Amino acid sequence: MSAALAQLTPLDQLRSGREVVRLEGEALLDLARTLDASFCAAVDLVANCEGRVVVTGMGKAGLIGQKLAATLSSTGTRSHFLHPAEAVHGDLGCLHPQDVLLALSNSGETEEINQLLPTVVRLRVPIVAVTSTDRNSLASRADVVIQIGRLREACPWGLAPSTSTTAMLAVGDALALVASTQRGFTPQQFAVFHPAGSLGRRLKTVAEIMRPLQSLRVAQASDTVREVFVRFANVGRRSGAVLLLTAEGSLAGMFTDSDLARLLERRRDNAFDGPISSVMNSSPLTVLPESTFADVVDLLADRKISELPVVDESGAPVGLVDITDVIGWLPPQSGD
Repeated sequence: MSAALAQLTPLDQLRSGREVVRLEGEALLDLARTLDASFCAAVDLVANCEGRVVVTGMGKAGLIGQKLAATLSSTGTRSHFLHPAEAVHGDLGCLHPQDVLLALSNSGETEEINQLLPTVVRLRVPIVAVTSTDRNSLASRADVVIQIGRLREACPWGLAPSTSTTAMLAVGDALALVASTQRGFTPQQFAVFHPAGSLGRRLKTVAEIMRPLQSLRVAQASDTVREVFVRFANVGRRSGAVLLLTAEGSLAGMFTDSDLARLLERRRDNAFDGPISSVMNSSPLTVLPESTFADVVDLLADRKISELPVVDESGAPVGLVDITDVIGWLPPQSGD
């Protein structure tokens, strides 16, 4: 016979939901205060790992372990998840002495994990344990023990893994991110592992989205305004800017269609037969090819500009970012 459904009012639902979040949040704050030298030792093992960080855990802790393996991989630490039950049936062959084992078990007495530990020790693979205390079977075999404490689970009966798995997730994230920082992992490296979706767009480099120099209007700063625009009268797909070069080939300035419109509005006809350098923007904002798409979007929005020259480290132009191209790279807006 199925149990009768509890009749919870909306107020009861909110009260219970807030209590769950409060309990887990307080557990994380306590954990942040109690992290000690063991965490630092674990960071060093992960950051200096020459093989892979192999993450293992059973049940809910295993699901957290799969997420942590993905986080480690995406932040520059080679990693994969090893199911402890499969490990003792042959999958332990994936371990190598240069690896590090990250084992997750709240009790530290998970049978499937403890079965694989003797082999891990024989292989001389360092073990980092994330567990409640340093007094359990897992902790006794580990090289480093990160204690999350004896936590009260957030479920009404104190049974369903909730607070403990939240703590494991937070510790694992901290371990992955601090190790990544210690190894000097960069946003550009992060972008390599995230080429798709909105995150991938934000992390694309300027070199991937810019218009190359050969497709742009480029002239010498000593040319006249009339010469420049007569020369490019029949150009194909054009940007709203002309890049102007010094005799040495570096960027001298930029002249835009808006600059041309201002000359016409102010009836400065005499300027058309003078050097374009006298009316160009001689100090346009520029970006490097390795800048990110997100950087470009912020610059265009903050400075309210439509064209952004791309230069190399010597100051020579290599391309241009046009706002119409940026709009094309933005994620589509969802309908109402």
